[in-house]
Amino acid sequence: MTFVIFLCLHNNEFCFEKNKETMKVIKRPDPINEEVILRPDKTIMSKTNSKGIIEYANDYFVEISGYKESELIGQAHNVIRHPDMPKVIFKWLWQHLEAKKNIHALVKNLTKEGKYYWVITTFEVKSDTKGNVISFFARRKAPPIKAVKIIDDLYRKILEIEKTSGIEVSEKYLNGFLEEKNMTYNEYITEVCLPKEKTKNIGTLLSRFFFNEIELRFKS
Repeated sequence: MTFVIFLCLHNNEFCFEKNKETMKVIKRPDPINEEVILRPDKTIMSKTNSKGIIEYANDYFVEISGYKESELIGQAHNVIRHPDMPKVIFKWLWQHLEAKKNIHALVKNLTKEGKYYWVITTFEVKSDTKGNVISFFARRKAPPIKAVKIIDDLYRKILEIEKTSGIEVSEKYLNGFLEEKNMTYNEYITEVCLPKEKTKNIGTLLSRFFFNEIELRFKS
């Protein structure tokens, strides 16, 4: 079992799905400073094909995103990508996942109305009998408020560097930030989300969280 998150490095305002039969285009809304608060006991779930095209969205995904189910199905998953997310985070995610290394992330997403919501994510890769990736099944939950504040501040710094000097420079900054803490990105995300949980097995810890065996502390 490995995990993945989807990437769009383009700055244009449209998300495209291209195949032999159809092309669907959704115009991303202008972001507004209004947050959608997720319920801690609910999980956003979706399934995409190997190219990140949405094949299934559960009811909570539909509710939170603001899109109709029929609008989501067939669209690229990056339809919910928020412009406040640094590109280097997605670059790292892909590097880890292409190497079949597990990784979790705090991600800011965009709703149809332009509102935002934060999630902590994990994705399961489904392969055929020959080992070829055929689909991804994603789970997303509400992260702790304290964790969001910490990560939001970090992402703002990274994004400012990225806009000024490019992704290569922002990556060097993020590397330096983590080196100072002597942590990987995975370890840092675990630390800010579950600071009182002590374990060397990060994957097991966050898996317990996603299956509701650990409750995050939302008031601090």
